[in-house]
Amino acid sequence: MQRIIKNGQIIDETWHLLPKEETLDGLSNCDDLIVPLHLWVDHAHALKVRDGGLGVWLDADEAVEEIADDLQYFQVIALNFPAFTDGRHYSSARLLRERYGYKGEIRAIGDVLRDQLFFMRRCGFDAFAIRPDRDPEDALQGLKDFSVTYQAAADDALPLFRRRQG
Repeated sequence: MQRIIKNGQIIDETWHLLPKEETLDGLSNCDDLIVPLHLWVDHAHALKVRDGGLGVWLDADEAVEEIADDLQYFQVIALNFPAFTDGRHYSSARLLRERYGYKGEIRAIGDVLRDQLFFMRRCGFDAFAIRPDRDPEDALQGLKDFSVTYQAAADDALPLFRRRQG
C-alpha cells in the first residue's frame, strides 16, 4: 500500500487512482476513486451517483477550467507531474485555491520529489504522492526547508512586510 503525505503527516493511501486506460467496468460502487479527466467527461452522470468518494486527476496538459463548474463533486483533485521539470500544475493549484475557491484536497502525483514540496504547498497543494522510489519520511522534511516566506501565496495571503506591521 502506498503512503502519502497529507496535511503534514504520512498516512496510508485510501483512494484508488485509476490509470488513463482504465474503464469503470468492474469497480465497486463504494470505492473512493480518483478518475482521469476523460472518464469524468464521459461518465459524469454515473460517477455523481456513486456511493464512494470521488476525485479527478488532470494531466499536465489539461486545464483546471475544464472542471471549474464541477468542483463541488470532488473531494480530491490530483494534479499529475509527468516530470519534475514540468511545473504547469503549480499554477493550476493556485487557480483552484484562489480563483475558484476550492477547499478540498489538492494532491500532487507523478514525479513528485522532496525538493518540490515546500513550493507546492505554497501554491495550494496539501497532499503529495511521492515517487515510489523515494522515502516519504525524508520527503516530509521538505515541508520545513524554509522558515520564513516573503511573498504572498495560496498558503499565506499576506507578504512578510504586512505580517510584521501587525
